[in-house]
Amino acid sequence: MFVSQMWRRATFCIGYLIPYVAWGILLVVLALALYDLLKAGAPAVAQIATAIGLIWAGLVIASGMVAILGIRVVGELYGSDAAQAGAVWAPVETVVGGLGGAAGEILGGVWLVLIGWAALRARELPRALSFLGIVLGVAGILTVVPPLEPASFLYGLGLIVWFVWLGIVTLHTNRRRASRTPAREAA
Repeated sequence: MFVSQMWRRATFCIGYLIPYVAWGILLVVLALALYDLLKAGAPAVAQIATAIGLIWAGLVIASGMVAILGIRVVGELYGSDAAQAGAVWAPVETVVGGLGGAAGEILGGVWLVLIGWAALRARELPRALSFLGIVLGVAGILTVVPPLEPASFLYGLGLIVWFVWLGIVTLHTNRRRASRTPAREAA
């Protein structure tokens, strides 16, 4: 029984560790890489977008860590008082939803709008990808308005498409730039 509970807790923790903590860390890398790509063509917008992206990443990581700590506390309480464990989990879930959910959708939406705008000005990404980022960013921002909450499906699924497309474009662009750069000779 004890081993089963430990595995269940570990599974829940991994369920928050990967999509929250690991994603937040990767988002830091992405925000900085996009800043480097866009700063020449749209320095102010790229700088603001990067700041928003780093704040978003911090909130995502924080919400994941709150959830992981909450799982540990609730798991310890559950064996002796299941009702208390449920009472403890409710505010944890609210904080995680606020930091990683609502705040993440607003900040992620603003970040996407700014990245799309900077990419249009800098002409470093395909126009369609930039416009998709702006549309998805607006959808993300709108998800916090209760009647428009269904926009979260467009935002979430569209974000997956946007990130995959961005990854493909970035890999292709890096290969093209590397093939144009003359090899450095050893001194």
